[in-house]
Amino acid sequence: MKGSRRDFLGLAGASLAMPALSRAARAQAAWPTHDIHAVSPVSAGSSVDVVGRIVVDPLQRALGQTIIIDNRGGAGGAIGSAQVAVAAPDGYTILINASAHSAAPAAYPKITYDPIRDFSAVVSFGSIPNVTVVAPNRGFKTLKDLADAARAGTFTYSSAGVGSATHWAAERFRLSAGFKATHVPFRGGPEAIMEVVSGRVDFACMGMSSALPLIADGQLMALAVSTPKRSSALPDVPTTLEAGFPDSDYTFWNGMFVPAKTPRAIVERLYEETNKVLLLPDVQAKFKPQGIEPMPLTPTEFDELIKKEVAANFALVKAAGLKFD
Repeated sequence: MKGSRRDFLGLAGASLAMPALSRAARAQAAWPTHDIHAVSPVSAGSSVDVVGRIVVDPLQRALGQTIIIDNRGGAGGAIGSAQVAVAAPDGYTILINASAHSAAPAAYPKITYDPIRDFSAVVSFGSIPNVTVVAPNRGFKTLKDLADAARAGTFTYSSAGVGSATHWAAERFRLSAGFKATHVPFRGGPEAIMEVVSGRVDFACMGMSSALPLIADGQLMALAVSTPKRSSALPDVPTTLEAGFPDSDYTFWNGMFVPAKTPRAIVERLYEETNKVLLLPDVQAKFKPQGIEPMPLTPTEFDELIKKEVAANFALVKAAGLKFD
């Protein structure tokens, strides 16, 4: 009888646990059941924001729920990212970010989050060239012209914020070319690039999405792109490597992240649905003019890339002699 009683109690306990487990499993399987909040930690109109919106529009239709984009610019993306880091890991808060994500620890020593510990990478949207631009009336015809003038004078360059991809791309070029320049950071790419158009800042290494319209209508001149190979959007513009500046290339990517501990089933669902979206003809048609190249990575591979880039960015800060509070 004692054995029978123990068996009965064990079965009863298991039957009580099973509904709870099945409810959790069903909740993940049913995800999403309401609106998703997507934080874009840059100003509206920045390259990161533009690319994110191209992806989010069809993604919300694929998921059957509205994705609300919230622009929280400032501190090279660190302000918006910090909010997502402490959000509930339930799949209803996501981060649309770029290479600044892995640069934040080196650029902002006092940030309250760790991009490795506090986030799970989901999917890369692709890589986007940064393009070095100047005002046409400056008279620079090549990247070498700009570098020569910068070595002989006092130059400034603008960016979308300390630690942003636009900052890091300019620093890699500056370090390779061997000149000093004053960094003038802004809250986003649109503000930074208009300072170059006006002539108040000497140059910038902007994302293609922000720069291309101004290049097309003659308000800016493109001297080089930061990618290892030329961009299909500006096929006649050389790379910084072709222009004669070794180790000056910089890969600027865009992608999606969720808070750490988000259920893996939700991460995989987001990964799969977003990859389907990236293959849509309409999305590819919008990507092509901006020179966005595929950058296929699994969530695990993307996490590993973040780890490598965090270390590389600390090395860049040391090599360039950058000082951050």
